[in-house]
Amino acid sequence: MKKSYSLLLIGLMAWACQPKEAAVDYTSMSDEERLKVATEIAHKTIMVDGHVDLPYRMKVGGFTLQREILDVSVRTDGGNFDYPRTKEGGLDAPFMSIYIPAGNQQIPGASKALADSLILMTERLTETFPDKFAMAYSPADIEANFASGKISLPMGMENGAGLEDDIANVEYFHKRGIRYITLTHGKANLIGDSSYDTVRLYNGLSEYGKQVVQEMNRVGIMVDVSHVSDETFLDALEVTKVPVIASHSSVRKFTPGFERNMSDELIQAMAKNGGVMMINFGGSFIDSAYAAGSAKVREHIVNWLAENNLSRSDSAAQAYITQYTAANNPFPTVQKVADHIDHVVALVGIDYVGLGSDFDGVGDSLPTGLKDVSMYPNLIAELLKRGYSEEDIEKICSGNIFRVWRAVEEYAQNQ
Repeated sequence: MKKSYSLLLIGLMAWACQPKEAAVDYTSMSDEERLKVATEIAHKTIMVDGHVDLPYRMKVGGFTLQREILDVSVRTDGGNFDYPRTKEGGLDAPFMSIYIPAGNQQIPGASKALADSLILMTERLTETFPDKFAMAYSPADIEANFASGKISLPMGMENGAGLEDDIANVEYFHKRGIRYITLTHGKANLIGDSSYDTVRLYNGLSEYGKQVVQEMNRVGIMVDVSHVSDETFLDALEVTKVPVIASHSSVRKFTPGFERNMSDELIQAMAKNGGVMMINFGGSFIDSAYAAGSAKVREHIVNWLAENNLSRSDSAAQAYITQYTAANNPFPTVQKVADHIDHVVALVGIDYVGLGSDFDGVGDSLPTGLKDVSMYPNLIAELLKRGYSEEDIEKICSGNIFRVWRAVEEYAQNQ
C-alpha cells in the first residue's frame, strides 16, 4: 500500500512539473491572423444577441415566401439580418424583438394585438424554414438548436404596453414564448416612466408596474430595464427577486446627457443585482459625436440635391451620396463598441456584459465594421487585440446572459 501511494505521489509530482501549454497571445498576432481566430471563435461559441428588430422589419417589409418582397432565409439587399449573413457572423440566438410602438398605447387592445401578430410572424418563420430557424424558450433549447446547426429565435417583448392593463397577460405572454419584457419604450406607459419621455407620471414604477415585475419573476420572464428612466431602473432593482437585464443599452459616460444609456451608478447597481448589460451598437448609443456628424452630412446632401435638382433615387445622386458619405464618414467604428465593453469590465467585471446590437432597429447609424450580423468576428478580433481571453469572450457572447436566464428559470420553478 505504501509503495503504491509513493508511486502515485511521484507520478502526480512529475505531472505537475511538466511544462504547461502556454496561453495564446492574441495581442501579438497580425490583424489578419486575429480575424481568422475570431471567426473560428464566433462559430464554435454560442452567441446570443439581446435585441434584433427583425419581426417589425418583416411586418413593414411584408414577410412572404415570394422572393420579390422580404425573405430572410436568403441574402437580402436591405436590413442587417438574414440567414446567410447570420451564419457567416456566427450568431446563434438573436432575441427577436416583439416591438410595440408607443403610439399603440393610445388604443386599447392595440398593443397586445400587435404583440400577438409579431409572435405569430416569428413562429411562421421557423415553420416555413425548419432547417434554418427554430424557436427557443430556454438556454437548453438554444444549446440543442446550436448542436443541430439551426439559428434559435428566442423572443423578448420591447415595451410592456403589450400587457395592456391586465396582469394575467404576463403569464399569457410567457406561454406564448416571451422570455423578457422591456418595461417601457419611448413614452411612459402603465408600468413606469421612460428615459425618452420628459413626462414622469410616477417618478419610477407605478404600483401596477411593481406587480408586473413581481409577476414576471413568478412566471420566469426576465425584467429588461433598457428604455426606462433612472428612477424606474432603480425601482425595478428594488422589487425584483432575481437578476435583471438591459437587452440593448450602452454606457452613458460616452454619451453625456443621454439617459437612454446607463450611468456608472446604474451599471454598478445592476452588477450588484447580478444582472447583465448587453451593449447596443447604434451610433448615437456609442458615440456622442455621431449625431452631430451625421446631421452635418445630411444637411450637405439635402442642399446638394436641391442645387442640382436631383432626388435621392437618381443614379448620379446615389453615386455622389456614397462618395461624399465615405469621405466625410460620421460613423463610429467597431473600436467604439469595444470601448463600451472595456468600460463595463473595468467598472464591475467580465461577468456583467453582453451583446445587444439593436440590428434592424437603429437604421443606418451602425458603426464601420459592424454594419450587419455577418460582422461579429470584427468585434471579437478587437477584443482579442485588447487582451480578452476565449473564456472572456464566451461569457460576453452567451455565458453571462445564460447565467441570468437560468437564475430566472430556477426562481420561477421554485414558486
